[in-house]
Amino acid sequence: MPVNRAAAYPAVYALLRIAADVADHWVQSDHQAQHKAKPGAEGHKALAGHVASYVATQGAALLVGNRLLGLGLRPRSIAAALALSGATHYVIDRRWPVRKTAEATGKANFYELGGPLGGAYLLDQATHHLAEGLAAYLAVRD
Repeated sequence: MPVNRAAAYPAVYALLRIAADVADHWVQSDHQAQHKAKPGAEGHKALAGHVASYVATQGAALLVGNRLLGLGLRPRSIAAALALSGATHYVIDRRWPVRKTAEATGKANFYELGGPLGGAYLLDQATHHLAEGLAAYLAVRD
């Protein structure tokens, strides 16, 4: 069945977003969260494990959602969406790219706001949402 992009896009975005929250806040281990932005092999190993479980969670959500909702997504489009989501998640979670972007766009003070849900976290999440929006488009394209 061909994909109705206009109808499928919001569902795919919702599936990616829900899975991302589950993967980031339930599936990710404390060790991964504490070490993924560290320099060297230690940081990259922790981040690779996190991104693998993140992509697996999003992949499961897309496969189940595709089946239950009859979205008609093609395997190659799902794979492209997951590749983009995983690659961007890896870069964003190194933390320095978001910090540098905040500095370059005049958001450095906002980035530095404190607390567990401070500016750095909010800009991180906004960047993930943007990437997931692009990934959802890839998933629904023919």
